[in-house]
Amino acid sequence: MKKRAPGKAFRKGISLKQFISEYPNDETAEQWFIRHRWPNGICCPKCGSLNVQVGCKHAMPYRCREQACGRPRFSTKTGTVMEGSKLGHQDWLIAMFLVTTNLKSVSSMKLHRDLEITQKSAWFLAQRLRKALSEDGKLFLGPVEVDETYFGGKRKNMPKHKREELTGRGAVGKTAVVGAKDRATKQVAAKVVASTDAETLQEFVKDNADPDATVYTDDATAYETLPFDHDTVKHSLQEYVKGDVHTNGIESLWSMLKRAHKGTFHKISSKHLDRYVQEFAGRHNMREQDTIDQLRSLRSGMESKRLTYKALIKDNGLKSGARAVAVA
Repeated sequence: MKKRAPGKAFRKGISLKQFISEYPNDETAEQWFIRHRWPNGICCPKCGSLNVQVGCKHAMPYRCREQACGRPRFSTKTGTVMEGSKLGHQDWLIAMFLVTTNLKSVSSMKLHRDLEITQKSAWFLAQRLRKALSEDGKLFLGPVEVDETYFGGKRKNMPKHKREELTGRGAVGKTAVVGAKDRATKQVAAKVVASTDAETLQEFVKDNADPDATVYTDDATAYETLPFDHDTVKHSLQEYVKGDVHTNGIESLWSMLKRAHKGTFHKISSKHLDRYVQEFAGRHNMREQDTIDQLRSLRSGMESKRLTYKALIKDNGLKSGARAVAVA
């Protein structure tokens, strides 16, 4: 009897070799986007009309015929996170496959080599896919595990002048991330936060947990007055499991993200950290789907989202570190 492979063997995967053979060029890849974006026929992304002129010899090959709509031209990329991209549909589809099938993600340098595009284009492409993986908040029915973690360089590895700037111990100078996991659905939500005070962390819990949900946290003082059915494990006393009470589920997300931080990206700036957090949360939430369904979910997440390069690199008050170390 053949033994099941470790991990999620029930999933139906697609090999890279098979994937490339099915979508060997831009035309076949574009047809994939058309089929999954418009299963009932090409329609105007502005007004939704099916009265569309198809096959124009133009960069925007479709045109809405509705006078009230303004008769705009559009393409498969219009109205999605791909809008304005000069990359081919095959480049986008292969990048989607690599991002969804690599648990620790892929760096822009790998995309640059595999897709034969510049590293700058690969980085912008990856950030737009992270935008597509971001999700709107859903209330978890629980039990809900909540925990926070920190990202930043080790103090011992910093230059002397940077070490001298830091006062205090532990997480000083690092960026905080808070997350929640619903044990019933195994779905997660996470985001970068400016502070780990009671107001910030409790607001995050209220945004993601149903008012009737049971919430499990560690014994951080910020959670003491949490207005939920609430229980804790006392990490300060080396207690990590107390019956059903623990935060090991959400900590597994931190484990995966930190392995990617060390092994795939090597450096993630605080300026863009939240995009990486959204990527890992989004990929976690569809990890039990077949590969083709993951690709469909990622494509659906592209709708009505736009990320321009100007918006991507604009100042948000956080350090990018781009001058010191190449972005990942």
